[in-house]
Amino acid sequence: MSTLSNAYYIARTLECSPDEAEARVRQALSEAGFGILTEIDVQATLKKKLDVDFRPYKILGACNPPFAHQALQAEDKIGTMLPCNVIVQATTDGHAEVAAVDPVASMQAVDNAALRPIAEEIRQRLRRVIDSL
Repeated sequence: MSTLSNAYYIARTLECSPDEAEARVRQALSEAGFGILTEIDVQATLKKKLDVDFRPYKILGACNPPFAHQALQAEDKIGTMLPCNVIVQATTDGHAEVAAVDPVASMQAVDNAALRPIAEEIRQRLRRVIDSL
């Protein structure tokens, strides 16, 4: 399947279950130098807090430590935009969609030219991750 780019994300639909997609995403992120700092199981949270049923949907907070360090040195409040979120969700046809934030789009809100090359490198890495799935 092809990779889709939107104004603020990079996405791809996979012909596999969300669980299999999540395992593939975790592996691909690790190979690209990212670790998972946070994980939110939206489906479980909505069931627990609101007693509503929701499709499988996870938010993985991915971080590449060297680039995070560079960004923090360039802009001390950039932590409000970290880590890079990657979602894995079930589609209506039983497959999985993976989407990652486009860091260039999110960093445009910050008036700091030093962040641009960092965001561009992370965008390239996340795009390669999504393409490799």
